[in-house]
Amino acid sequence: MVQRARRAVVFTGAGISTECGIPDFRSPGGFWTRYKPIDYSEFLASEDTRIEAWRRFLMIRETIGKAEPGPSHRAVAQLAERGHVATVITQNIDGLHQASGIPAQRIIEIHGNGTYAKCLTCGLRHEIGWVKDTIEATGRPPRCTACGGIVKSATISFGQAMPEQEMADARAATLNADLFIAIGSSLQVFPAAGFPVLAKQNRTPMVILNREETGLDGLADLVIHADSGPVLCAVMDRIRAA
Repeated sequence: MVQRARRAVVFTGAGISTECGIPDFRSPGGFWTRYKPIDYSEFLASEDTRIEAWRRFLMIRETIGKAEPGPSHRAVAQLAERGHVATVITQNIDGLHQASGIPAQRIIEIHGNGTYAKCLTCGLRHEIGWVKDTIEATGRPPRCTACGGIVKSATISFGQAMPEQEMADARAATLNADLFIAIGSSLQVFPAAGFPVLAKQNRTPMVILNREETGLDGLADLVIHADSGPVLCAVMDRIRAA
């Protein structure tokens, strides 16, 4: 299926990054089972809440900031380089697809990116190190150096609207795909999980590669319950030998 594809979409979730030492924060015992999520409206309303949100984010950043692309990321990058994969749609915020060598314009981050921050008013980028230093120096949440607006990690928070352009781009890529491969996602978080459904409605062949069963397994043309790294490396070996 991969060998025939020329416009494949790879849709990735947390499972593709667990092999890089990044835990699945939604799994039992994960970060979001131990901390009540902070809603976007609460983040905007209170300085104290923003400080707490940044404290949590910086805890997570300590985990994901040192991670490097794993075998799955590298295999997807090779498939993109060989012309099989056109677009990567990811729920992840770790930036590892970019680090694996896939051009940024071919990656759609529907939940944002946790490697930097930005002003919610003017959109100016701010580095995470600067945010950390500012909080440590002042004890207050950071404000934009250009306009004074609220600075937030460039991720989509609970209660925050999904990014319109990224969602539109992901929809267009899905409708244009000749193969849709979902990797390491439980396919339970909507609206993101709507993309594999859209692919099947468009009669696109679909593969689900995930350790556990998903609620969309019944829609897929092929389901593989396994760690993604060994499977994708085997796919690459087969393609190289062809």
